[in-house]
Amino acid sequence: MNNISMHILDIVQNSIRANASRIEISISEIPEKNILELAINDNGSGMDSEMLNKVTDPYTTTRTTRKVGLGLPLLKQSAEQSGGFVKVNSEKGVGTSVYALFKYDHIDRPPLGDCGGTIILLVAANPKIDFRYIHSYNSAKYEFDTNEVKQALGDADISNPKIRALLKEMVTENIKELYV
Repeated sequence: MNNISMHILDIVQNSIRANASRIEISISEIPEKNILELAINDNGSGMDSEMLNKVTDPYTTTRTTRKVGLGLPLLKQSAEQSGGFVKVNSEKGVGTSVYALFKYDHIDRPPLGDCGGTIILLVAANPKIDFRYIHSYNSAKYEFDTNEVKQALGDADISNPKIRALLKEMVTENIKELYV
């Protein structure tokens, strides 16, 4: 994974496979404290303690189509290479939380990538799932919640290509404004 948005896409796919109906993705950039935090929380099926203990092992997966699961191991590797760590909490029947900390200025920290595009891709491909995206930079904060968007759209289809393009532009512009 060459950027954090690709890690988000991969980890959220786990949440989707776990039948989550609500997924929250949070990025917090705090350059003064040399921290970049990524948190992904879902209300999916969760994991038992045995699976949780092995979840960052690349040879552990619930998939039947292949024998390796690289999402969490690659996120862990990226975080650790940049002086950080990954923590995963999960409870069967309740959901899963993935937290990754990166040193903000570390040369090996992956760039953010296209977070706005990734979020809208996930939303458009999974219109029945409620997504909440929170992105903060120092004290500036932007929140995107599909519940609010769906209310504003009424009967319009959130996966419609024109609506998807407008949402991507809106999210991307709001993220850019955090840095002004």
